[in-house]
Amino acid sequence: MKILLHCCCAPCSVASIDSLLADGHDVKTYFYNPNIHPYKEYIARRNSWLNYMAAKNCDYLIDDEYPLEEWLQSVAQNPGQRCKYCYGVRLDHAAAKAKALKFEAFSTTLSISPYQNHELIKKAGAEAGAKYGVAFYYADLRSSYRAGQAAAKEAGLYMQKYCGCIYSEKIRYYKKKELES
Repeated sequence: MKILLHCCCAPCSVASIDSLLADGHDVKTYFYNPNIHPYKEYIARRNSWLNYMAAKNCDYLIDDEYPLEEWLQSVAQNPGQRCKYCYGVRLDHAAAKAKALKFEAFSTTLSISPYQNHELIKKAGAEAGAKYGVAFYYADLRSSYRAGQAAAKEAGLYMQKYCGCIYSEKIRYYKKKELES
């Protein structure tokens, strides 16, 4: 199957790409992540992903937009629902791109992470797929997460410390700060 794979970062791309290729799929990767804050973090993740795509000789697309204000306006009133919005906006873009480029399906590397809400991912993917008339290919790749992360470290890829948004950054570091006090 010809699949457009939305990639959240280089480390999650490693085992996700390998798994889809091993299953016989024709994969093209796609980077669109307005959720990564601050901008320096976005650049670090984007550049690591681009370097990995080049090293893997992987066919890719990138929407190198940084609509910070739009993203923040969409989640600021209800930060507890930010993941629903975040999955939705990224998978909506991936579905639209997949449809425009005549892919049979689209998927996401978010499905490799044990830290993501897989039910929300499946729902957002199904909604985006229905909206654009392209199939959402969900593969639960959580069993490959640790091996993929180890391979990413071995490859020298940038290893982020939080999911992406400023809210997840606060959760990651603010709690640590409280424990250190």
